[in-house]
Amino acid sequence: MIEGAGDAEVAAWLHRQLRGIMADAEGPVTITVPGGSTPFPIMERLVTMPLAWDRLVVWPGDDRAVPEDHPASNTGRIRSLFEPAGAEVVTLTIMEQVPPFALAWLGMGGDGHVASLFPAGDPQVDDEAPIRRITPDPLPPEAPFDRITLTLPSLLTAGQIMFVIRGDEKRAVFEAARKGENDLPVARLLGAATQEITCFA
Repeated sequence: MIEGAGDAEVAAWLHRQLRGIMADAEGPVTITVPGGSTPFPIMERLVTMPLAWDRLVVWPGDDRAVPEDHPASNTGRIRSLFEPAGAEVVTLTIMEQVPPFALAWLGMGGDGHVASLFPAGDPQVDDEAPIRRITPDPLPPEAPFDRITLTLPSLLTAGQIMFVIRGDEKRAVFEAARKGENDLPVARLLGAATQEITCFA
């Protein structure tokens, strides 16, 4: 747990990780990133930093089932930041095959959901589908849309996993999940993970 890191520090950490991954590998480097309010200020800083952006392929971890020009679209916002820098941004569809990710950047809801894998959906670490379309239960009133989401096995392909969590309430949920004290989606992910996990809180 890395405490007290601001957006600029998280962006600098991500930049160092991506530079290291690119130095160790040839060809495209694929990552997955979250939507929501917390990540975008970090992304805005990240894309200003020097990197071989044309080698980066960015997958949204999940999205609302809306057109990319809709204000609720994660993909549209991610594309508007990363494509001008030179990266490729993927549109999630149910037919896509999911590659292993060099890095999975995740957020977490106060109910312990990751991506759009909510507790009521009972996500499993051995899900045979790499991507699912789901209807959140309950449907969030601020974003009353179906979702398309990477599943837990897809997220667990990542070489490393990072979380950015803001607020004491979410931190308490994450800590309980890390200790195996609940069975929320984040706990299932953490329990199955064998790779390095970094959490900024």
